[in-house]
Amino acid sequence: MTALPKSIDDTLALLRAHDYVAERSLATALFLALKMERPLFLEGEAGVGKTEVAKVVARALGRDLVRLQCYEGLDVAAAVYEWNYQRQMVEIRLAEAANQIKNDEAGAPHPGPAPSRHLTTPMDDLARGIFSRKFLIKRPLLEALDHGAAEPPVLLIDELDRTDEPFEAYLLEVLSDWQVSIPEIGTIRAQRPPIVIVTSNRTREIHDAVKRRCLYHWVNYPDAQRELEIVRCKAPEAPERLSREVVAFVQKLRGMDLFKLPGVAETIDWCKALTALDAVALDPATVDDTLGVLLKYQDDIAKVRGAEATALVSQVRAALAA
Repeated sequence: MTALPKSIDDTLALLRAHDYVAERSLATALFLALKMERPLFLEGEAGVGKTEVAKVVARALGRDLVRLQCYEGLDVAAAVYEWNYQRQMVEIRLAEAANQIKNDEAGAPHPGPAPSRHLTTPMDDLARGIFSRKFLIKRPLLEALDHGAAEPPVLLIDELDRTDEPFEAYLLEVLSDWQVSIPEIGTIRAQRPPIVIVTSNRTREIHDAVKRRCLYHWVNYPDAQRELEIVRCKAPEAPERLSREVVAFVQKLRGMDLFKLPGVAETIDWCKALTALDAVALDPATVDDTLGVLLKYQDDIAKVRGAEATALVSQVRAALAA
């Protein structure tokens, strides 16, 4: 188990040791979130490395990663807890069978299965029994809070913007008091709060009440120098010239009017794909053939393919040769 970083420089080093090249402002936000035991809200375009922060933190600190992948219609049963109804029904049947045996031994007649009012165990006692922790199925939020004596896990609430506003409202209790309320049991509170990282691709605005409970950081596309460092870490097998040209090409693409700009994840994938094709440098034909790795919409591919790709490759070569 690795201790929490003691400074921003330690945080940068911790991330870098696990191949995450972070800017100092992100390391500062993460350090403060760990120090203050506050959730960290990371917002930015898809593919810029928000989710990877949580994965790296869990790996670097030796903590379990509990991931809640958000989607439209996400509810308490999928995110927090639900009851094991099948097991509860088995418990009820066993109680009924046990009651019948007791009645038989006592000589009490009964036609067929004994009704619940004849159970030796009162129904309220049985109800309390079947609505106990052993029949509770933990979903990600409850699992992250109810970790017992183990080290608190890293809780990743990924792509919160995909959920509905009622679920955001439910999160307020979790993010402010580190607890969830279960009507049949009561309140379950974390002994120590988990490390929480919330991400959003900003497909819609998240309510201010959620953001106020978190430290906030906007994760932007990296500049060319940092993106090249990232590619060297994630695709070390790629030739140096190819890595430089790929990064320069992607940086120019992000200046174009495209429906979806390529993220860092796409840069890494493209570099690996070109390396798998034994490319050592960019050429227009190979760019045209592999644009589907980099761009995910046909309109964007059509806009770049052909003359535009040729012009971009020429610009990249000229800029790197200067």
